[in-house]
Amino acid sequence: MYGIQSRRDLALDIQAQIPILRPSIHARRANLTVKFQDIYGFTVEGNVDDVNVLNEVREKVRQQGRVWWSMEASKGANWYLQTHVSSTLKSSLKFSALANAITLKRLIRKGIPPVLRPKIWFSLSGAAKKKSTVPESYYNDLTKAVEGKVTPATRQIDHDLPRTFPGHTWLDTPEGQGALRRVLVGYSFRDSDVGYCQGLNYVAALLLLVMKTEEDAFWMLAVLLENVLVSDCYTNNLSGCHVEQRVFKDLLIKKCPRIAAHLEALEFDVSLVATEWFLCLFSKSLPSETSLRVWDVLFYDGAKVLFLVALAIFKMKEEELLIAHQVGDIIDILQKTTHHLFDPDELLMVAFDKIGSMTTTTISKQRKKQEPAVMAELDQRLRRLNSNGEDK
Repeated sequence: MYGIQSRRDLALDIQAQIPILRPSIHARRANLTVKFQDIYGFTVEGNVDDVNVLNEVREKVRQQGRVWWSMEASKGANWYLQTHVSSTLKSSLKFSALANAITLKRLIRKGIPPVLRPKIWFSLSGAAKKKSTVPESYYNDLTKAVEGKVTPATRQIDHDLPRTFPGHTWLDTPEGQGALRRVLVGYSFRDSDVGYCQGLNYVAALLLLVMKTEEDAFWMLAVLLENVLVSDCYTNNLSGCHVEQRVFKDLLIKKCPRIAAHLEALEFDVSLVATEWFLCLFSKSLPSETSLRVWDVLFYDGAKVLFLVALAIFKMKEEELLIAHQVGDIIDILQKTTHHLFDPDELLMVAFDKIGSMTTTTISKQRKKQEPAVMAELDQRLRRLNSNGEDK
């Protein structure tokens, strides 16, 4: 599906996908709010400064495209797969694999060019490996087998389709909604424990825009839910999501103590904003081009990236948050920040350089610590609901 592209072809692809935005002279003079379409078909509103930032970011993406191409030219088309350091490798090969791994991490932090994203994600996330374990016709057979079947999940999916990025040039069309429905319904039958959870519609929609094909989007969704993210995040009681929120609150206290203390004094629960961030993987909150830079790292480094990025958003607005004294003001600051975060380099720099180190092992320990309290709380809530039902 993906052949080796010539330097000229790759440059043309990248250039075509990443146009320069040019606001009108009137808009530049008055610094008015302007509307423009990003490279994934979303209509974005911002001022001229936002446009300038986005143009600078896009120029960096073009430069990154040339770097990725030069790596393919010198190391081979699939060099990024040769990063596993095995004890059985000869020392020279170990060094080569280690060097590739270091280079790959650095390049991914700087962003994967949009034209290369589908094949890089599919390979590095484990989606390609997952797909290889089933018959070639698995996705087509699944969609045909479930066609016309009605379940609570399919009813909720049908309800959510028109509300998923309304106004988008493709997603808000019969063709786009049909593709999204097949991916979501197909997965709801693949994993009945998850079925369908609101939030997955936004994740699957963005995957469709990146991956180009339904089948590849389906396998990316599968690897996200089954391997990358914590289990039970999208089950009926959202137990995994509740655990993540508790872990995030603890990390905010440790990494941003001044903010955490201030929010506690205001009786502000960070899950008011962070739940959507984690369930939708920032796809509803950040501009699409920034969201996908976060996903570049997510598919390589794992779910700890969600915590780092969430902490970075709070950290970037620390001074503003500390002088806010109303819950509504806190929400307003965070929403404005995320909606206008057009520079992913700034966000990721804060996440990886200013928040401090965070390992997957640390996150796992925190989850195990929080799980008993979450399960007890959910059990108590269920007992209360059952008791209220019996009283009626």
